[in-house]
Amino acid sequence: MTELFAGVREILVSKKISILRVDWVLLAPVLLVALAGLATMNSFVGESYFFERQSVWLSLSLVVFFAASLVDWRFLRRTGVIVVLFVVSALFLLFLFAAGSVFQGARSWFDLGGFSFQPSDPAKLTLVLLLSKYFSRRHVEIAHIRHILVSGTYALIFFLLVLLQPDFGSAIIIFLIWFGMVLVSGISKKHLLAVIASVAVASMLLWSFALAPYQKQRIITFLDPLADVRGTGYNARQSTIAVGSGELFGKGVGYGTQSKLRFLPEYETDFIFAAFAEEWGFVGSLLLLSLYGVIIWRILRAAMLGAGNFEMFFGLGLAIFFMAHIIVHVGMNIGLLPITGVTIPFMSYGGSHLVTEFLGLGILMGQRVYSRATHRDDVRESEIPGIQ
Repeated sequence: MTELFAGVREILVSKKISILRVDWVLLAPVLLVALAGLATMNSFVGESYFFERQSVWLSLSLVVFFAASLVDWRFLRRTGVIVVLFVVSALFLLFLFAAGSVFQGARSWFDLGGFSFQPSDPAKLTLVLLLSKYFSRRHVEIAHIRHILVSGTYALIFFLLVLLQPDFGSAIIIFLIWFGMVLVSGISKKHLLAVIASVAVASMLLWSFALAPYQKQRIITFLDPLADVRGTGYNARQSTIAVGSGELFGKGVGYGTQSKLRFLPEYETDFIFAAFAEEWGFVGSLLLLSLYGVIIWRILRAAMLGAGNFEMFFGLGLAIFFMAHIIVHVGMNIGLLPITGVTIPFMSYGGSHLVTEFLGLGILMGQRVYSRATHRDDVRESEIPGIQ
């Protein structure tokens, strides 16, 4: 009995140590960004549906984060585990076409009654894990073009399944995750030019055969947003008005007229940066982007201290995942990029992306526990074609 209590005590102590080793310099700005999102959603008058729901999702996400930080994630280095995650994610995306719910023209959600689930969000994290596994064993020979093509094939499966929903925003993020991880893997310049040329050709094919008319119209509106300000250009116009009206110090929390009076649509999700900028102004927006800068810096720092190449690539991929969302979301909110319906990490309303983001950070913290000053790879793994 004494040995049993001693064993339990040892487990509890080890878990406590793991929690203490959480990167609080990373978690603090994440929570500040999440609170900024909650403040932007809150109507401060009557019921605040999105505020209340997001508070629940944030609480659940924190539980997921701390639980994930206690797990030894070295089992993710195994080929079989990565393959299962990839297949399950692909099946969920495929099943959407049969049982998914349509929202704003895209069949990208499972309606589960009290809440909805968007499988493209965890699929992005799965892609980061898969590419981390793939490139961690091929960083020396990455100059071979075939590795770019093979990794691109895996990403293309997710890309097409999401694009056909059609969810153009998530498809762009999937592409950027793959493209970013290819760049950090050590691709040669000539192969980079080949990839860019391939992207140009693929873009022309997408325009001709894959993009829906409303998606083409969004791109056309981006080039000339004033051409149809009451139609397809309405969202872009209202977003830029919201950002500009915030001026230097903003209108004050709860006093954003564009968002609170509903001139700005989807201000809790796709346009939350514009709603925040209206209330906090240019200074507040700079502070928000600075918080994101700290988050990315701490993720990259954790990646550099990873126990092996897999952990390093996962950290880099996670940083690329977040940066892609931040750049695209802010870009479309200030009129520099087409409106694609992309959320901003930790701030936009939604449970699927929030839990996924905190899970990604939790995995990073779990890897941080066994980090080393130098990288070591576990080579005792089986091999299958494509992924080893």
